[in-house]
Amino acid sequence: MMMVELTSVSSAALPVAELTDHLRLATGFADDGSQDGQLESCLRAALSSIEARIGKALYQRRFAWQLSKWQSDEVQALPLAPVESIESIKVISRSGVETVLDSDRYVLRSDTHRPDILGLGGALPSPSQGGTIEIEFTAGYSADWSGVPADLRQAVMIQAAEFYGGRADHDTGLPFAVTVLIEPYRAIRLRGGTT
Repeated sequence: MMMVELTSVSSAALPVAELTDHLRLATGFADDGSQDGQLESCLRAALSSIEARIGKALYQRRFAWQLSKWQSDEVQALPLAPVESIESIKVISRSGVETVLDSDRYVLRSDTHRPDILGLGGALPSPSQGGTIEIEFTAGYSADWSGVPADLRQAVMIQAAEFYGGRADHDTGLPFAVTVLIEPYRAIRLRGGTT
């Protein structure tokens, strides 16, 4: 299985000014803004680490997920939440021939932690041996920073400040305050995390 981010978060959408305020960096000098590149890198690293930990996309963007077989004939859990829409599902043969599934053959079943695709009117079509399935979807809480839940925004600020100050915890990777803030967003694993 492989997932690729098809669109990324633009620099303009990142809360660099808010992180500057959070860090209480000096402003109003001739070199004002000279730290913006480093702050942006810290924000991107914080977003990435939090998204990986909770299995959620904070900013809305498009993804392509490739897998070799379905979880079951009727349902496939998606690796990321919240999913806004399924753009396309393709069954790709070993020789590269793509067959796009009609959207009336499946439905997105929304879920806070584990959205999935449900086949309608029969089994989801499987690829031939050596073939793949590619699912393109849009996931994320919001296209802009203000639409991200407040506790996750705070967690990103704290984590970005840790990266900026070089104080990241090398054992867990996340400060205790961040862990507490993101805990409600983590999926509870039952049955050994198989579904």
